[in-house]
Amino acid sequence: MRWPIVIVAILLSTLFILSGASAEDRVLSVADYLDFETVSNPQISPDGESVIYSRRRVDKKSDSFTTSLWIVKADGSRNRQLIEGSGVRWSPDGTRIAFLASDENDKTQIFVRWMDAEGNVTQVTHGEPSPKNVIWAPDGNSIAFAARVPYKNDWTISLPERPKGAEWTKDPVVIDTLHFRRDRVGFINDGFDHIFIVPADGGTPRQITTGEWHVGSGAGTPGFSFSPDGSQILFNGNTSPDWEMNFSVSQIYVVDVASGEMQQLTEGVGNWTLPKFSPDGSMIAYRGFDEWVTTYPQADLYMMGADGSDKHTIAADMADAPGTIDWASDGSGIYFTMNDFGSINLYFADLAGDVSAVTEGMHVYRLSSMNSAGQAVGIKSSYQMPNDVYVMALSEAANMQQITHVNDDLFANIKLGEVQEIWYKSTEDADVHGWIVTPPDFDRDNKYPLILHIHGGPHGMYNAGFNFVFQEYVANGYVLVYTNPRGSTGYGREFANAIESVYPGIRDFSDLMGGVDATIDQGYIDTRRLFVTGCSGGGVLTTWTIGHTDRFAAAVARCPVVNWISFAGQVDMSGRFNNFIRPYFMGDPEATAQWMEHSPIMHVDKVTTPTLLMTGDRDLRTPIEQAEEYYIALKIKGVPTKLLPMRGEWHGTGSIPSNWMRTQLYIRKWFEEYDPTLTGND
Repeated sequence: MRWPIVIVAILLSTLFILSGASAEDRVLSVADYLDFETVSNPQISPDGESVIYSRRRVDKKSDSFTTSLWIVKADGSRNRQLIEGSGVRWSPDGTRIAFLASDENDKTQIFVRWMDAEGNVTQVTHGEPSPKNVIWAPDGNSIAFAARVPYKNDWTISLPERPKGAEWTKDPVVIDTLHFRRDRVGFINDGFDHIFIVPADGGTPRQITTGEWHVGSGAGTPGFSFSPDGSQILFNGNTSPDWEMNFSVSQIYVVDVASGEMQQLTEGVGNWTLPKFSPDGSMIAYRGFDEWVTTYPQADLYMMGADGSDKHTIAADMADAPGTIDWASDGSGIYFTMNDFGSINLYFADLAGDVSAVTEGMHVYRLSSMNSAGQAVGIKSSYQMPNDVYVMALSEAANMQQITHVNDDLFANIKLGEVQEIWYKSTEDADVHGWIVTPPDFDRDNKYPLILHIHGGPHGMYNAGFNFVFQEYVANGYVLVYTNPRGSTGYGREFANAIESVYPGIRDFSDLMGGVDATIDQGYIDTRRLFVTGCSGGGVLTTWTIGHTDRFAAAVARCPVVNWISFAGQVDMSGRFNNFIRPYFMGDPEATAQWMEHSPIMHVDKVTTPTLLMTGDRDLRTPIEQAEEYYIALKIKGVPTKLLPMRGEWHGTGSIPSNWMRTQLYIRKWFEEYDPTLTGND
């Protein structure tokens, strides 16, 4: 059937109006961040028919994020909001979901929703404790979770009697532990994380583990899993009385759900995590490493019998550590995600240790859940495609299907920058990987300013996923280069540990400058207009860089560490002193000059680069005192500088939506103020 031209024109016009599309393309703006949504934690139903996922958006009025649960058919149809909440898990029979949401007192609690037409919702937990990490028992009759068990310090005094109606200052927090604070939490010496179990239809939670120690490695997020028959729970932690002095040591334990009796399955001074029972309960897969002295003791994939016998490596010396662990439903091997040369993909290791790639490509794919039929769901993104939910049959991963399109409306008429992958040689013949992002209307015959963006860690990896921050920079006319210098993960154990005893130093600095030079070699960079920025480990390397070169017109160091001596007593990970700071230089701070030699503050006398410093005013990971030290030194020296304590921020400067926008705008404002072509000082 041929449609009349007039009718076709009317239909097309109507579609543009309905979609909100514009007749002209435009570039990305800071304001677009307010409409940008993210997806996470997709969970596929046991029958494979539906997927529930978390969808986060900006609440523009409250300057915060709000998360709700959405449900979509596995073919991508009937995508709709289900309920407010997060952390969803399907019951084993698929009739219910458990999730976390706030109750009427704004306390996080466990709720269960029936997935029938009625959709009844039951609040399962009440009051204290506040649960996290919800998992169903295999029979679906109960739910296990982790929660903080309060600890009251008995070191007290007795004040004189207070006058009636008096409002005296509260008692101080009594601190007598080594590890007493954590970024994004604050004081944490108020209790210990333990495992509880509660009937799925509501009731009184029963504590399964007890003691003055944490379930979970390093008092972090606890992880645990049931045995197939539901009689036992596997978890990792450290029950040793001196766990604080061995903060990164983690053993694997199994606890009997009925009696609370525990058995330690691993030994030594290692770090063993993510234990999972095989489908028949006879074996346990886990990851970890034995006693270590390196800065990045890369974890391998291990296996042992359910009683802790026959421990052996399944996959070792890979590009990086396994990121997740999931058994194949038939027990034939392990599925795991892994950083690999700038990408993240899914891999499979059979019981003999043969490893094969399940997904391939320069993208970021993270498996989230799978069912017994071999259907899997995960999150995928690439250079110009933000995160969305994808489903696949594990046996046919090449036919992976996208089932959400949460930002298609936002990006429908936005032109994004192109991303070019580069490899280049650095000192000691090192091969270094990076990417160049060019502006949307890029013209190779023009000359552009360049931003070097440095990742944190230092053991981390920039990847091929979508990056809103980078795209917003290039939308404003910059070329941006980001690289994975030595010390980065995803390129093998030797590459990650190459900065040992020299961080920050000649290797990572040379690799970063090599990335700048490789970009300049493209022929379209104005070498008078070079800028550098980074956060956390990237802030460390930003301050190190400007202390060793004057090539940059301006710098922005976010959340830097500049003095390893003072940092050792300020960082929230003080309990990790032996395992976090010391391995970089192999010695106590009072015993080695290396600590000072590799502190950027010791090289501030050579700095001439105008430098903006930004750190969250609540930051406990790279405390603001570090930025203040550098700011004062620059100020006394007469180098143009400003210090921005970002209000309400912990580590990083953009967890609050308006602060994310401020970060982008302040950085650009600083660069523009010292851009020689904009100031007339070229």
